[in-house]
Amino acid sequence: MSDPKKKLIFHRVLVPITGTDADDETMHMACWIAKRDKCKLYAMYVITIKRSLPLEAEIESETRRAEELLDRMTKIADEEDIQLETDLLQAREVAPTIIDEAVERKIDLIIMGVKYKWRFGQFSLGSIVPYILKNATCQVMLYSQSNQE
Repeated sequence: MSDPKKKLIFHRVLVPITGTDADDETMHMACWIAKRDKCKLYAMYVITIKRSLPLEAEIESETRRAEELLDRMTKIADEEDIQLETDLLQAREVAPTIIDEAVERKIDLIIMGVKYKWRFGQFSLGSIVPYILKNATCQVMLYSQSNQE
């Protein structure tokens, strides 16, 4: 049984950016943890490349959007006085890329923002979040925005 007084300390935190409204608040939460634990903070965005294209194909509109999102995350981290390292990756599938990056960087916490959405009349986490929860070798924290608009 774990000691309830024992505080979790994180050394490397990864924030996958998705382009939803939850990104900003997720980054603020990650910055709070980074300040508390004096840990290294990473943000990443994965551009999905269709199988009909070569993996190294550059999709200018997607690249521009991803860079803008990562710049916004950097600005949030700067405002919080936290150093942030960002990565822009291209892959066929987002979720395995996040897991691979987490393993490669020895991440001990992934913080993901999830958008409240309904699919076929039920709340849905999509396909990426369940994959991360199932395959992550570290702790995973989800930030969900309120479903109230």
